[in-house]
Amino acid sequence: MQKIIPFLWFDNNAEEAINFYTSVFKNGKIKTESRIGDDNKLMTATFEIEGQIFQALNGGPMFTFSPAISFFVNCDSQEEIDELWEKLSEGGEQQRFGWLKDKFGVSWQIVPPILGSLLNAPDKTKANQVMQAMLQMDKIDIMGLINAFES
Repeated sequence: MQKIIPFLWFDNNAEEAINFYTSVFKNGKIKTESRIGDDNKLMTATFEIEGQIFQALNGGPMFTFSPAISFFVNCDSQEEIDELWEKLSEGGEQQRFGWLKDKFGVSWQIVPPILGSLLNAPDKTKANQVMQAMLQMDKIDIMGLINAFES
């Protein structure tokens, strides 16, 4: 059992968000649902994407999402970055440095693990070149990072 589970508070569109997230990621599925009322409205649900369990609630407008909390997605290929970037940002907002906000207001970081490796390279000049290249990017470009490191 996963000890810590992210809990997402939605105004009134948790079901739409869950269906969206489980369709964007190849390994996504709804695990449990709790419904209320004559209209069988979703109250809470548990869903899984890429092995990570999430809990969602239709809790009303009292709370909204903030970029202070984001989901960091490790992407092993440019193809995966491109696909998730386009799907998750549709109807939302593409931001700088691999960050985006989806149409529900949830912030995501779409990042290849190689970025951390290059930024932590022993050669600080090369690491700085990578940082400077990354600071020019919205969606992260793996070859752009590698080229900056090798130049």
